Amino acid sequence: MTSFIKAPKVPTELLELQTRPLSPHKGSYRIALLIPLCGSAGLWAPSCISSAQVAVEELNRGGGVDGRKVQLIMIDAAMEASISIEEIVNDLIETGSIDAIVGMHISAIRQRLSKVVRQRIPYVYTPLYEGGESTAGLFAIGETPQEQLGPSMDLIQDQYRPKSWALIGNDYVWPRISHLFAKSKLRARSIDLAYEKYLPFGSRNMAQYVAEIAASKAEAVLISLVGQDAVAFNRAFGGAGMHTQMVRLSCAVEENGLLAAGSRNSKRLFAASSYFAALPTEANAAFKELYYGLHGDQAPALNAIGQSTYEGVHFLAGLMQDHANHWREHCVSDVLPVIHRSGRKRLSSNTSERPPVYLARADGLKFEVIKEL
Repeated sequence: MTSFIKAPKVPTELLELQTRPLSPHKGSYRIALLIPLCGSAGLWAPSCISSAQVAVEELNRGGGVDGRKVQLIMIDAAMEASISIEEIVNDLIETGSIDAIVGMHISAIRQRLSKVVRQRIPYVYTPLYEGGESTAGLFAIGETPQEQLGPSMDLIQDQYRPKSWALIGNDYVWPRISHLFAKSKLRARSIDLAYEKYLPFGSRNMAQYVAEIAASKAEAVLISLVGQDAVAFNRAFGGAGMHTQMVRLSCAVEENGLLAAGSRNSKRLFAASSYFAALPTEANAAFKELYYGLHGDQAPALNAIGQSTYEGVHFLAGLMQDHANHWREHCVSDVLPVIHRSGRKRLSSNTSERPPVYLARADGLKFEVIKEL
């Protein structure tokens, strides 16, 4: 068993490769950081690792967690990984090698792991997701379609008045549930659904799907593709000049994806999120100062996916500080206030007012935040 599976595209200086099983001990508080290190979502790994490291640095300057210094153990949680994530996590828990999980991975992995972790250690799930998670001991802190997708679709519809929409996403739970919600929004406003498609990860020939969307005569497209798949789609979309015919909206395209797609392929591309690197907030200014102070000016791009791991580590620390004796009976939908640091708000509580969601428009190689939703 290994505690970390190295991926060739992730800079080696960010990774800690363990070649032997971890020994259980109380010298440090070990957090398994579950992130995709390969495949379509591997694009996000450097930002996720770098952001989590900032939280660890802050905690270790204080009392750590449970009076112990924090150590990150990185594990590849990509769908495409050639490992059994359930076996690795179960072995690490059984041997007392990890104390908690912070996971930034797709919902299909969360659903599999929720059957394995079983309240033995706290599990904080950080990214946007489809909603509805109520597993005790599993704390999903990201935005749901009702918070993120609904208001952004309304704004696009009100401003651009598309007569029909196309929906395209990867074939797993988050895109499908998000699109069910999107279709309910369209029906409520008597807007046509012109096209709907779900693709396996790593699909080739995105030009084919762009051509199909063009033939559908849709005037807006909701993109629920992940990581590199979204990059490939936006490149094909821009290459076909489709921005002249329709607007694009995504809840998952972030700054890494924007850089990879290129400015000429990102015209009339909108993104909805509760965090952007360009947010002019006090909390974000403080987070960016810490982030670039630790990693330097050439650090991986700041984005919502990475910020979520920073917030997830701090959420875990707040959970264990205030609720160490009874977290097993609760989930994030319960009334269990957890005060924690965030790049979105100076101090955030999961049961108080949620951080606002913003709509941003691609402006070259960066996002311009245009409205709080």
